[in-house]
Amino acid sequence: MITDDWQRLSPRMLLVHPVHEVLRQIPVIIGSLVLGTATGNPLVAIVVFGVTIAIGLARWFTTTYRIGAAEVQLRTGVLQRKVLSVPRNRIRSVSTDARLLHRVLGLTVLRVSTGQEARGDAAFALDAVQTGQVAPLRALLLADSLTPDEPTAPGRVLARWTPSWLRYSPLSFTGLAMIAAAVGLVYQAGAGRMVRDSRIAQSGLDAAERFGVAASVAVLALVVLLASVVLSVLQSLLSYGNLELRRDFDVLHLKHGLVRVREHTFDMRRLRGGTLREPLLVRMFGGAHLDAVMTGVGGEGQASLLLPPCPAPTAREVLTDLIERPEAVSGALRPHGPVATRRRWTRALVVPVAAAAVLAVVPAPAWGWVLWAVVTVCCALLAADRARSLGHRVGDGWLVARTGTLQRRRDCIAASGIIGWTVRQTWMQRRAGVATLVAATAAGLKRYHVVDVPAGLAWRIAAETTPWVADTRWAGSELR
Repeated sequence: MITDDWQRLSPRMLLVHPVHEVLRQIPVIIGSLVLGTATGNPLVAIVVFGVTIAIGLARWFTTTYRIGAAEVQLRTGVLQRKVLSVPRNRIRSVSTDARLLHRVLGLTVLRVSTGQEARGDAAFALDAVQTGQVAPLRALLLADSLTPDEPTAPGRVLARWTPSWLRYSPLSFTGLAMIAAAVGLVYQAGAGRMVRDSRIAQSGLDAAERFGVAASVAVLALVVLLASVVLSVLQSLLSYGNLELRRDFDVLHLKHGLVRVREHTFDMRRLRGGTLREPLLVRMFGGAHLDAVMTGVGGEGQASLLLPPCPAPTAREVLTDLIERPEAVSGALRPHGPVATRRRWTRALVVPVAAAAVLAVVPAPAWGWVLWAVVTVCCALLAADRARSLGHRVGDGWLVARTGTLQRRRDCIAASGIIGWTVRQTWMQRRAGVATLVAATAAGLKRYHVVDVPAGLAWRIAAETTPWVADTRWAGSELR
């Protein structure tokens, strides 16, 4: 409710804040425990632990908020007081987040976004309110920005997660990153010597001596690969399980997660397009990601993600439903010509040609030439795919640009959302007669590139997309 009185968060956070504070200060607590053991004074660890608990409890007593007629305010800080104020008419989206402990206690973290990237203490987050208060609080916070017109169609589910989506999880490097992070954490904590002296490590060394280094390395690589696959699938399942993307009139709702449940609410009237992201491995198995291009929402990461790796037809179908332009999502693109193609082949084959020159001069074993042949074929395939992927499309008020191979993306941008253009040329591009056209917008990544178009066509593409460009002095001279 709108009031000038300061309100407190749920008193159940008195159970959550101390736990989170202890987890946040684990290095300090461990250090105090080591110091106390070394000096024979265990009170050091007890005092540090007690102070940590006290700070966690104090966070609830020093955190208040109020929702006024014009702005929302959050007052925080134990030693240093801070007041965050957000005008209500600047609120663009409201998301919720509930970790396991929050869910057990019936709590939800509510985050308010104005479209500006804010992290840490600069983020406006009510941590936490009772789950039953979330719906009325969300409606109240979005009352000034989400005022839908008369509904013309009933709400419907656009996409729902299925277990078959998990087949795309091992195609990312998430599992390997988790393993690398765990290894780094172990060595950073000073436990590297303990691991090296452990019974498992000694057994591994004995096995390497018995079966040979090559066989041991192969087995270790297989174990790491299997662990990476399991971790990737588990992470995807926990993060995106039960995902549901639903459209209710002019409001888009996204909910996902098994243990940690997240919800995002988007205003469809701020949608300026979408991006189909197709990493090479995911694309080889027929998958794609879908991101929203929307004002007030960041263009990267979880903020803009609508669909995680899923079947490409599903992603295209959802994007078509959102922007209502099937030709922009699936239509043929205009290639950028032989010069752009030649630049991709040149870049891809520079390293193989240089390597061949070295191998021709320096005596090399036969396997060196075999490795060179494999690398050359891979580079040629990547060059062909990059050339085939490059293209653009203009029509019906939309700009479509596709580029990349390892991380191919197809950006579909509404012309009405483009607020400026830049034609950029490097020294090599000027020599080749091509240019990169950059469309500026207030949504998503803010800048979307049409790479290596013929220089003479760059401003024509801009004028065809947004006719007002032809009336400008610098572009008009290029078009005449």
